[in-house]
Amino acid sequence: MKLAGFLTVLALARPLAANAQALPVRDTTLANGLHVIVVENHAVPLATVELDVKNGAYTQTPEFEGLAHLYEHMFFKANKTIPSQERYLQRTRQLGAQWNGTTSDERVNYFLTLGVDSLRAGMQFMEDAVRYPLFLQEELVRERPVVTGEFDRNEANPYFQLNRAMDTLLWTPEYYSHKNTIGSRQVILSTTPEKMREIQHRYYVPNNSALILAGDITPANGFRVAAEIFGDWPRGDDPFATPVPDPPPLTKSKAVIVEQPVEAATLVLKFDGPSVTRDPHSTYAADVLSSILNKRTSALSKRLVDSGLAYYANLSYYTLAHTGPISLVLQVDPAKAVEAKRVALEEITKMGDSSYVSQQELADAQTELGIQALYEREQTSEWAHTIGFWWSVASLDYYRNYVPNMQRISRSDLAQYARTYLVGKPYVVGLMMNPDAFKKTRIGADALLPKELVP
Repeated sequence: MKLAGFLTVLALARPLAANAQALPVRDTTLANGLHVIVVENHAVPLATVELDVKNGAYTQTPEFEGLAHLYEHMFFKANKTIPSQERYLQRTRQLGAQWNGTTSDERVNYFLTLGVDSLRAGMQFMEDAVRYPLFLQEELVRERPVVTGEFDRNEANPYFQLNRAMDTLLWTPEYYSHKNTIGSRQVILSTTPEKMREIQHRYYVPNNSALILAGDITPANGFRVAAEIFGDWPRGDDPFATPVPDPPPLTKSKAVIVEQPVEAATLVLKFDGPSVTRDPHSTYAADVLSSILNKRTSALSKRLVDSGLAYYANLSYYTLAHTGPISLVLQVDPAKAVEAKRVALEEITKMGDSSYVSQQELADAQTELGIQALYEREQTSEWAHTIGFWWSVASLDYYRNYVPNMQRISRSDLAQYARTYLVGKPYVVGLMMNPDAFKKTRIGADALLPKELVP
């Protein structure tokens, strides 16, 4: 980007943030409970039709572990209008649509982008898929290897192995199904059409869904067509009349060593973070603090990277309603892993002091996050996905007001967030290194724990 363009974006970041209603995002709720959101952008004659459902890993008990993801795959199959997946693919080509779906911790979304002259046809296509799936046994059998193929690719990734080992400890084995998006291979291979229908009847109801229309469309037209096509979709029972349980809080620190064929060792500390529904204020502080500390000029980077204890350091928070994790990831020399972990905890303790970051660091991070929010709106189809995520895990109002609320965070807010969720709190620590390094260092899990927890 040219300098003039960058300065324009910089200047716009705060004025736009000050008025959430400046966003070209309008919404209404149909009588059946379907939340309809229109993102108006007439730059090109394209439109995205997206359906977001409050489903995902967090709704899964062990016997359904991974089925939110399998359901996503079965969405793109036969329904009462389109008798087979082959005809389904043929119809997407006729519409000139690009389409896909994703499954994450607390939402599943489906979307297609197509010419605006095909908008009504695209919405009808989506309505047929969500309301009238057939779940043919032969299609389910054919799709299982596709999903287990994703499982295989994940298991081949060393970082997947590290995260799974740590998450089982962080969330406990009993709760892990609520956080395991990829799921259980055994459950995926043995599931039935009846289980798919149970998921549909419980979660795929209008009062648990949002329809997002983004692109060359006006709110009035979007709301009108949505009501015409989706208005007779029957409201379902509240799927969360019995709330999904929260993860049990971590009560003591735990450690795990994972051997994988990697070059550099990876050291990770994970903490229970805030819930966006119970403590939204801390989620803004979490994002700001991470933005500050991930700069090479931060105190954390100077202490760990510039000192030679780590090659890389990154602090992150994943916003969720049901306990988002906070992760500090370090790449280290295996021989320095124990010392790096000790120093990292020292730095975490310092974060509880409001003087740990400067006012200038705070202002720079807030400006940067404001600009990032602008960039997220650059491509309307991607913007629809962003809005769908926030609708699912928090609310549309949380998204609308994110930037102004984030820019109100003070240094004392950062310190309070650190004291609430990081300083002196239990954590799960994981160290991943190659088998040869393990043989040389002989680091055991006990070496990564506080002395009082070592038997």
